[in-house]
Amino acid sequence: MAGRFLGKALATVSLSVALASVVVRSAGCRRIPAYRSSFSSCWIHLDCNIMSGSNGIKGNSHNKARTSPYPGSKVERSQVPNEKVGWLVEWQDYNPVEYTALSVLAGPRWADPQISETNFSPKFNEKDGHVERKSQNGLYEIQNGRPRNPAGRTGLVGRGLLGRWGPNHAADPIITRWKKDSSGNKITHPVSGKPILQFVAIKRKDCGEWAIPGGMVDPGEKISAALKREFGEEALNSLQKSSAEKREIEKQLHRLFSQDHLVIYKGYVDDPRNTDNAWMETEAVNYHDETGEIMDNITLEAGDDAGKVKWVDISDKLELYASHSQFIKLVAEKRDAHWSEESEAGCHGS
Repeated sequence: MAGRFLGKALATVSLSVALASVVVRSAGCRRIPAYRSSFSSCWIHLDCNIMSGSNGIKGNSHNKARTSPYPGSKVERSQVPNEKVGWLVEWQDYNPVEYTALSVLAGPRWADPQISETNFSPKFNEKDGHVERKSQNGLYEIQNGRPRNPAGRTGLVGRGLLGRWGPNHAADPIITRWKKDSSGNKITHPVSGKPILQFVAIKRKDCGEWAIPGGMVDPGEKISAALKREFGEEALNSLQKSSAEKREIEKQLHRLFSQDHLVIYKGYVDDPRNTDNAWMETEAVNYHDETGEIMDNITLEAGDDAGKVKWVDISDKLELYASHSQFIKLVAEKRDAHWSEESEAGCHGS
């Protein structure tokens, strides 16, 4: 199995998490009733003694994955102290709670069977038919037939609300344009002197917080297709449109998603739905409408998991669901747009 080949690599990752000094905070929005609902995004780092995704996003890891009660339930996780998160740390008395939601056990098309079922032999760390079981962070360990969360202990085994054993892949489309005046000129911030960037934000139905549109990647679906589909469903209400309207939306989306884009992040996300055996991973991509002409001809309309949708100015004053503001911050940095009125000190840990 894949776990036999991890050795020192997994040990290093686990130790980095165990050494991280983190503060467990409230998960904020706790209700996540739908599997394809917009999801929490947080990051893991290697620098400053914290695990890292491929893009060096700074932030604490494995906070939301240890909070209770588990979303959509009254299930309390076993408490995992900071120093015992990493699998490298021996903990003979570790006794996590077992929980998989009834909605998952019912066997919907997006969910795996239980590991114990005789006809279920998943190919972990591989492409398993149409199901992508590879992790964006490399090989993960398998123990007693179950995949092990690469970020460490969560206090809960099973799958919770997640459909797949191991990585559950999602997509975050970040659509941006420059804020302009009535003459079509870019508006700059009076303090930073940098142009102000705007992005399309949705207000989640489940908790009322503003967020980036996003959701799960279907089996066999390309990330690019998932990004386009999720934006159409949540920001354009495409699911409720007529056939003719859907064709027109598809043309608009094709133009938009053919524009300049940046892959902002790929990898593990710290999500309150994560367990020891199932976890969220995402690919966040920024599609930028430089002239604004495409988005000027697209009417935003909330749909699916979104209650509202609108353009939002990007700055460090944003208060977004989970850690979505850190995705947005990285977009602002990549686009050389306004973010903060004050310079921020970097992380200089060894």
